[in-house]
Amino acid sequence: MVADIIEFKRPSPVENDPGRAIENAVVRLLKVRPFYGHLLLGCHRRLAPGTHAVGVTIAHGTPTLCIDPEQFALLTNDQQQALLEHGIKHILHLHPMRGKGYHRLTWDVSSDLAINPSIKHLPAEALLPERYGLENGLAAEEYARALTARFNTGNLEGEGVGDASRDKGGHTGAGSDDLLSETSDAKLLDDHKVWTEAESTPLRLAEQVVRDQVREAHRKSSGEVPEDIRELVEGWLAPPQIPWQQVLRQFVATAGRVGRKNSWQREHRRFQHNTPGTRKRHRLNLLVAIDVSESTDERELRESFARELLQIARGRDSRITVLYAHSRIRRIEQFNSSQVVAEAYSGGGFTDLRPVFDYARTMHPLPAAVIYLTDGYGPAPEEMEFPTLWVLTEDGQKPVEWGVELRLGDARREARVENNLTD
Repeated sequence: MVADIIEFKRPSPVENDPGRAIENAVVRLLKVRPFYGHLLLGCHRRLAPGTHAVGVTIAHGTPTLCIDPEQFALLTNDQQQALLEHGIKHILHLHPMRGKGYHRLTWDVSSDLAINPSIKHLPAEALLPERYGLENGLAAEEYARALTARFNTGNLEGEGVGDASRDKGGHTGAGSDDLLSETSDAKLLDDHKVWTEAESTPLRLAEQVVRDQVREAHRKSSGEVPEDIRELVEGWLAPPQIPWQQVLRQFVATAGRVGRKNSWQREHRRFQHNTPGTRKRHRLNLLVAIDVSESTDERELRESFARELLQIARGRDSRITVLYAHSRIRRIEQFNSSQVVAEAYSGGGFTDLRPVFDYARTMHPLPAAVIYLTDGYGPAPEEMEFPTLWVLTEDGQKPVEWGVELRLGDARREARVENNLTD
C-alpha cells in the first residue's frame, strides 16, 4: 500500500501579511511608472474592508486611497498595478467631485468609461465604451449625457440600482440597473461609494490639493509622465487661475464647522419633543504662524494676508492664535473673531519651521488647522497630524510633502491695484 503523501507549503510573506501586497505593488509602480507611484505615495492610505479591492476619494482636503488588503492580494501583479492606475486617474480627473447633477450610477459608469480604455491589464469585467456602442476618448460628462439619453435612470437619489426589468413591449422599467445588466459580467472596478466623502472638500480646494500632488510627483519622477495623461498633467502644472483668497477661505471652511446644529437626539428645553434641540459646536480654533525672517519681510504681502484672515475670522465664531517665529517663537497673540486686528512684527534671522508645530501639539484644544506664512526654507517635521496650509512667498518652496501649498506671488500686485482704486 502506498502511503499518502502530505505536502506542507510554507506560506508566502503576502499570505501572512495581506498589506504587503499593497507595498509591493507601489514599489513596482515606482520602477515602471514612477509618476503614478509618486502620486500614490502622496495619498493617505486607509485599510477599508468592503466590496472592492480599491477605492479613492478626496476626504477633508486629502487624496485618500482605500484598500481591502485581502481582496487586493487576490489580484495578479498586473491587475494590481492597473487598478491603482485606475484609481489615480479618477483623482487626476477629479471624478469624485464632478458628478453633481447626474444620476449616481450614470456618473460612476461614465467615469470608468472615460479612463479604462487607456489602462492595460484591467480585469476582464472592466467597463469599456464599446460595450455601450460608444467611442473611446470622450470625457465623463459626454458619456453621462449619452447614457442618460439611452437609459431611464429615474431620479438622482439612491444607489441607482433596482430590480426593474423590461416588459414584453420592450419598454424600460423604472430602475437604472440596465446600465450594468446590458453589459453582462461588466462592473465597476473600484469602490465609488467613498466618493461621497469628497463632499467635505470644496472643488477649488480639491483642485489646489491635486495640483500640489501632481507637481511633487512630476518633480520626483524627473518629468517622466505617461503619454496618455501628458496633456492633463500639463494643465495641472500650469499656473493656477484660482484666486488665493478663495483657496484660503475654503481651507478654513473645511477645517471645521461652527455654530449650533439642530439635533433630535437632544430634547428642546422649552418645547420638549415637538422641536429638535440644539447642540453646541466647538469654536473653530486656528493656529496662524508668520515667518518673520527677512525673506517674508514684505509689508504688502503680510498686509494682504492679514486682511484676508480678518475677513474670515470676523465671519465666524473662531479663536485664532498667531505665532511670530523664525528659528524660535518670538511672540504669541490670541484673538477672538471680534477682536482680531492686523499688526506687523519684524524679526530677522534664519528659519526653523518645527517650533510652531511643537507648540501646536501643546494647545488645548488642539488647533483644527495650521496656516503658515513662510518662504518654506527651513527644517520642518517629517509628518504632521494637523491639516496645514503652507502660504508661500513668490520664490518660496514647499518644505515637506504633506500639507496644501498656496502662493501669494500676486499679493503685491493685487495690493497695488486695490490701493490705486481707493486713492
